[in-house]
Amino acid sequence: MLLETLLPLGKVDPGLRAPEVPLDLATIGRDARLLEEIGYEGLVVEETKDDPFILMALAAQATERLKIGTSVAIAFPRSPTVTAMSAWTLAKLSKGRFTLGLGSQVKAHIERRYGLPWSPAGPWMREYVHAVRAVWNHWQTGAPLDVKGPHYAINLMVPLFNPGPIEHPDIPIHVAAVNSVMCRTAGEVADGIRVHPVCTPSYIEQVMLPAVRAGAAKAGRSLEDFQVCMKPLVASAATETELVPKVRDVRARISFYASTPQYRAAFAHHGLGDLADELKLLSRAQRWEEMPQKISDEVLHSYVTVGTYDQIAQKLTAEPGARAPHDPRRSLTCRRRSSLSPATRSFRHRPMSW
Repeated sequence: MLLETLLPLGKVDPGLRAPEVPLDLATIGRDARLLEEIGYEGLVVEETKDDPFILMALAAQATERLKIGTSVAIAFPRSPTVTAMSAWTLAKLSKGRFTLGLGSQVKAHIERRYGLPWSPAGPWMREYVHAVRAVWNHWQTGAPLDVKGPHYAINLMVPLFNPGPIEHPDIPIHVAAVNSVMCRTAGEVADGIRVHPVCTPSYIEQVMLPAVRAGAAKAGRSLEDFQVCMKPLVASAATETELVPKVRDVRARISFYASTPQYRAAFAHHGLGDLADELKLLSRAQRWEEMPQKISDEVLHSYVTVGTYDQIAQKLTAEPGARAPHDPRRSLTCRRRSSLSPATRSFRHRPMSW
């Protein structure tokens, strides 16, 4: 079990408010060293406002033991060869501490933010991961490079552009997943999944993990070392008064996530499909300020752990049976040598035993 934390995200509730604490590039090395000193195992960064590979290079340069990773970098706007090079460089710099986390992003962003034609994400990601690994294998072993698929044909690597073997070539690849299709893809080709915050332990246990198993069975792969990286949503502050705006922000964030069609299944699993449909319509009408009002306290506490600083650790580490009856985390079956005990803005890496 590993404990990671994220660099600041920027906006807490997308589209509504400015960030309280923007990411300061000058502090990344210092913050990474602090995490290493106090015992965190890893630091990850999401691709929102800065290039995640550059940020992780700053963290790698400043540390010796801290694991680093992208959580996640958006795959499809980058050529597999470009991504392979970025990851290869970070693996060299960090001496094997880097994990490549890849995400597909939703159709609207692929088409309208990145200017690319859309294609079904599951098959595209499967081909993408295979292509990245084929490039790595060519660099490390000299094996022929011959990627052929619907999206990529990669067969040229002249010596000038070949970085050659490195000491730590086995770079783990994690895939961001919400729906069962991407979970099956991860089971087929990845070393782990990075779970979206809207995925409750109940949804993970009953929907996502069976899909991962199905993908692994199809590919004939073992999941002994497969990792599930869980990212809980937490609202916490020093006092009840200071907690009020935190709850406001996270309520808005839940409403934003529920409005996203690609995340509907995670809400429908808990009988909230109609709510997701209503919020989708409000989002399309850009009625952002109305959306948080649709998130009841019961829905809020089903997806978010809320408490003051003196309460939050106990709430996060409580045994599933001790949680409130509506709390979806009660249904999580703990596996192998760990229990679900996430920390603020952190992930748990949990080896999966089948």
